[in-house]
Amino acid sequence: MIRTAALALLLATAPTAVYAQQAAPSFGRYAPAQKYKEVIVTSEYVTMRDGVRIAASVVRPAIDGKPAPGKFPVIWTGSLDIRSPYGKGGKIPEDGTFGASRGYGIGSIVGHGYALVTIARRGSGASFGKRRGYQDRNEAYDAYEINEWAARQPWSSGKTAIYGCSNTGEAVLHAMTVLPPSLKAVFSGCFNYNKYDGFTRGGMIANWGTGPTRTLEEDMKSTPVDGDTGLKLLRAAAEEHQGASNLFDLMVSMPYRDSFSPLTFSRFWGEGSVSSYKPQLDSSQVATYIMGGWFDDFRQQGLIAQANLPNRPKVIIGPWTHCSTKDYDQLVGSEVLRFFDQHLKRIDTGTTTDAPIHYFTVNAPAGTGWRSASTFPLPGTQARTLHLGGGGLLAAKPGKTANTAFTVTREGKCPGNDGAAAQPCHIAGNGASWRMNIAADTEITGHPLADLWIVSDAPDEHVFAYLEDVAPDGKVTVVTEGRLKASIRKTGTAPWDTLGLPWHRGFQEDAQSLKSGEPARLQFAMLPASWVFKKGHKLQITVTGWDWRERQAPTTKSTIRILNDAKHRSTVQLPYAPTSYRVAYD
Repeated sequence: MIRTAALALLLATAPTAVYAQQAAPSFGRYAPAQKYKEVIVTSEYVTMRDGVRIAASVVRPAIDGKPAPGKFPVIWTGSLDIRSPYGKGGKIPEDGTFGASRGYGIGSIVGHGYALVTIARRGSGASFGKRRGYQDRNEAYDAYEINEWAARQPWSSGKTAIYGCSNTGEAVLHAMTVLPPSLKAVFSGCFNYNKYDGFTRGGMIANWGTGPTRTLEEDMKSTPVDGDTGLKLLRAAAEEHQGASNLFDLMVSMPYRDSFSPLTFSRFWGEGSVSSYKPQLDSSQVATYIMGGWFDDFRQQGLIAQANLPNRPKVIIGPWTHCSTKDYDQLVGSEVLRFFDQHLKRIDTGTTTDAPIHYFTVNAPAGTGWRSASTFPLPGTQARTLHLGGGGLLAAKPGKTANTAFTVTREGKCPGNDGAAAQPCHIAGNGASWRMNIAADTEITGHPLADLWIVSDAPDEHVFAYLEDVAPDGKVTVVTEGRLKASIRKTGTAPWDTLGLPWHRGFQEDAQSLKSGEPARLQFAMLPASWVFKKGHKLQITVTGWDWRERQAPTTKSTIRILNDAKHRSTVQLPYAPTSYRVAYD
């Protein structure tokens, strides 16, 4: 797939000295020597305000098998298990990491003089309690107590940070909403700022919904706390977990943004969304670093979060999928350490003065892939409108009616993983396509916008629009995509900054069924991308009525007509990047 080529390109274009220590630290250039070569790992229960016991593992620097003297800043995460990335402790390997658990530099960070705490969130792993929702207020209040418990420990400096990605990344932002006084910095990747807009993007349940529900037998495989040799405590905790809200069932119970769920006895899209607590976050002094990937389904949510959070959050977006930085762990780890050293140890690492946004442009000229920006969308971006005409993608309005019809088909599967890392692909015969030739290398960076007029013989449609790169050999690669359930097409103004993108309130009272033969306008954004279409390739737009990642696709047979006539102009708007940019590496 194209992301494999993108990974290879990045490795080829990144300077070999990128990880060498520099006199003046900068993006990706921060590699101080580790002070400690050993760690010690312990675990225990921490009792919450309501008596629920939360399991926690603690990793501390060690010398000759004993805890190193002194007080250390604490970095912690709220996971589903207390398994430590440092295993049972001991010496840190020569490469400075603990095998596959090295993600984001956490596998070496204790060696730089930090304590690391991993908790199993309420209702998970060895922790007691029952999970009511998914990042509900119970978990947020637990995070406050865990954070302040960590700050009070005799081995703690009193300063804390939280990290996480995916569900643990969203838990990081929820912890911020309760304003723990000892919290100084957070690193959060691939999360929802608003759950309805992220989990059910466009009003659809697609590649999300498989949450942390575990059977009793699965829970019994969790890591127990020290001293629970007979696993009696683990079993008691696992028995309490049974009957927790199933994430997919929770999502199905709330088809609209204002739906009330009987599983949580709340309008949980609101309760469980970070965006609902914007007033609290506006008063936060916590430094924030957001990670996204151009092949992750939540990359738009990260950029919207950056636009709404205070204190000039930093952003890194690379050519990776959901939380999987793979070959870039060292680069991301360098940034994590640089960020935490700045805000927890007050070391001047330059992270407060360099550009807030660093992103990678796929297919960029060698040595220019990593770039920096002050804002997103990029200053100087040119929005150009293209018409879905009878002769392809047209810069001018078609001179005559150019309607295109297709029968919705729901067959096929794309290569790769299911679930969080699932990727779209072009399925031949699915939908309709329009293309244009690329006469010179052309960079698209930003959010493409779809503005479609459709007619359908069904009461509702799931409409998808894909921006695709067609190589000279005919291979089609999806660059990005957007989606919208036709019945929630009514646009509105969000109570937060949406980067100027179309937003759909999605309340039950907003729902509008399609009427046979009557045109309906669908306006929606595709996910952001940064991609160079090479000379000789073709840029293609494909519109379909189905995506293989859907989990609740309509079953009715239908035909969709894409209109393009004097009264109904179906278009896409593409963000052509400015000709000048700042390269992150020189």
